[in-house]
Amino acid sequence: MGDAAIPRVTATPAALAFIGELRRRHGPLMFFQSGGCCDGSAPMCYPAGEFNISDTDVHLGDLDGAPFYMGREQFEYWEHTQLIIDVVQGNGGMFSLDNGTGRRFLVRSRLFTDEECERLREERR
Repeated sequence: MGDAAIPRVTATPAALAFIGELRRRHGPLMFFQSGGCCDGSAPMCYPAGEFNISDTDVHLGDLDGAPFYMGREQFEYWEHTQLIIDVVQGNGGMFSLDNGTGRRFLVRSRLFTDEECERLREERR
């Protein structure tokens, strides 16, 4: 394996295109994964700075420049999982910018391999 960091959150090409559309409409964006983090849950998309991030939230990474956060307790439960953000037909969360577009963000996931988990532990040191 190379020296590049292993992303904790990634996005499909369709999700990246949708993020671009929302950014053109609303300006800079941010994401917060509230509630469940299993396959099928919906991350919330907000205008950057519209959701108050606290010291107990973890920055998982950026999706095309949009920071992605989740609460620390939830992160501790799901830290062995890579989040893959996709977009599907449907209604987004009530306060999420994808609401009303006929599409919504969706979390898919995969477990990190043992080797990836070890690298992630080393990166945190």
